[in-house]
Amino acid sequence: MNTACFTTSQRTSCLTMNPDLFKPCPEHGQVILPTKPNKTKSEQIKPDLAQVVTDSKTGKSYSKGKLLGKGGFARCYEMTDLSSNKMYAVKVIPQSRVSKPHQRDKITNEIELHKTLHHKHVVKFSHHFEDQDNIYIFLELCSRKSLAHIWKARHTLTDPEVRYYLRQIISGLKYLHNRGILHRDLKLGNFFVNENMELRLGDFGLAAKLETVEQRKKTICGTPNYLAPEVLNRQGHGTESDVWSLGCVMYTLMCGNPPFETLDLKETYKCIKEVKYNLPSTLSPAAQKLISGILQKDPSDRLTLDQILNHQFFTKAFTPDKLPPSSCVTVPELNPPSPAKRFFTKMAKSLFGKRKSKVEKNHCEERESISKLVSGIVKCSIIVESVCQTVTLLVGISTKLHPPLSQACEDGLTPASIAESAMKVLNSCLSAMPAGENPPCLSRPKSFIWVTKWVDYSNKYGFGYQLSNQNIGVLFNEGTHLSLCDQRKTVHYCLTNNKHFTFQASALPEQLCSQKQIVELMANYMEQNLMEGGDLHCEDQPPSQPPLLLQWVKTDHALVMLFNNGTLQVNFYTDHTKIILCKSSDSYLLTYISRERVSYTYLLSMLSEMGCSAELRHRMRYVVQLCSFRESSPILG
Repeated sequence: MNTACFTTSQRTSCLTMNPDLFKPCPEHGQVILPTKPNKTKSEQIKPDLAQVVTDSKTGKSYSKGKLLGKGGFARCYEMTDLSSNKMYAVKVIPQSRVSKPHQRDKITNEIELHKTLHHKHVVKFSHHFEDQDNIYIFLELCSRKSLAHIWKARHTLTDPEVRYYLRQIISGLKYLHNRGILHRDLKLGNFFVNENMELRLGDFGLAAKLETVEQRKKTICGTPNYLAPEVLNRQGHGTESDVWSLGCVMYTLMCGNPPFETLDLKETYKCIKEVKYNLPSTLSPAAQKLISGILQKDPSDRLTLDQILNHQFFTKAFTPDKLPPSSCVTVPELNPPSPAKRFFTKMAKSLFGKRKSKVEKNHCEERESISKLVSGIVKCSIIVESVCQTVTLLVGISTKLHPPLSQACEDGLTPASIAESAMKVLNSCLSAMPAGENPPCLSRPKSFIWVTKWVDYSNKYGFGYQLSNQNIGVLFNEGTHLSLCDQRKTVHYCLTNNKHFTFQASALPEQLCSQKQIVELMANYMEQNLMEGGDLHCEDQPPSQPPLLLQWVKTDHALVMLFNNGTLQVNFYTDHTKIILCKSSDSYLLTYISRERVSYTYLLSMLSEMGCSAELRHRMRYVVQLCSFRESSPILG
């Protein structure tokens, strides 16, 4: 890959640089530095836009709201139709800005072109009118502003979010290209997001009809950081140039800054012409390949929009159906059921041949059932006795035909006893802990088992998880538990009365085959769509009875998992940090996995003596609160 065309210090400085700082002249491509214009006396005393503007032809009046944004020639305001209370985003262009014929033609062309566009992912054009002061273009209001605002708040987005937005951008862009229209100014600020987190492609001020190669205009137009090499070389703007800009948008969303951004415009143009940019190793291999396939110097070598959608970056990983509004400012929690629902429904149907229910849930009921899973507290415990006798009977009959490799009946620990022990040792540690920073972590901690991936499909089957030793387990809604161990060659099954059975996968009782298939479904989903939760790997250990998930609890902020070996694990949604408390010999180990997925393991006694960071202390206190909550609510007991 080509080396970066600017230094780390330059990159840091560029993060705060306004990408619109330098605008090429539409006619000559010259750089015009922003300066305060010398206003005439009449302009200086000219009042702001009136609070209410009226269309003289229809008689309708519109009340001016907040300023949404501003560009070189126009400002955009929120406006409300006083007769219907309908709200619009209104582009206001002063008549003084279109006094020359070519300026007037430019606005007229933009209006006439936009009026003809009707697509789900294109900003809707409503109407326009003008008075002696301004031209008013009424457009669909996108209340979540633009991807530029989201990028400014987040700096980088996750892969699923990027797929979510790119699919919609490509949908709108294909519509334009199929109609012979080039956008010519694709950038974050021109992708608008509405109340429902749906993307709309907008601002057609530079859009133009697609011409043959010979007829293409050689004018340099667009935003510098997103210009294609052929545009800078005055070879004209084609559909491939829009695709190049799309690649720059993808890079910016994933890496935090445009690929060719520097402190000097000439240097930026040089990097673009030579396709010199840095491809961070933190990107997934699929993302790296896709960006490389788009940012090709020769337009004919670039991927097409269809090829982009068929790339493994899209086909081998899930794209959420919808993003929560909170994703505008913080990393969203995109775990199933929502993204996995289609996958499981399709696979379950193919495996079990289930027919659709004659009475289907309506949309509101569906949303309500999902909401119950995601918000508040959801509980699924192993202590469910209602089906115990039935399942015992099934296994009892089956084991006569398929004897298990081993079976045992264990009393073991209960969720309540694990939570109580965790609360006591953490409370004791926190009360004795001095102020300070994290002590040195253990360089070679004793290997222990923890949850690296999980999937909540309890609205239908149960809760699935992958352990650090690659075992896959599902705690089913009725309280039984099935694990695939030893590279899926061995099946471990536990009844609700804690009676355990171990079978060879090839000699599994028929009554357990359906549950095994569900576990395999969840295993395949986690393998294809979810990242490892951290860098803490499990050393090879001799086969033994796997840790058994006794209970899982979801709160508004975290997921809690309790295992029959006494391990307690808490995964925090917002920043993906994790706390794992487990017992090693006579001492407790506490492992903290940071938002960068780096693990740090400490003796709890060492933290008690030397203290820890405020970040870790805060999470430990939260775990104590979760465990102590059982005293006022039967969540963990």
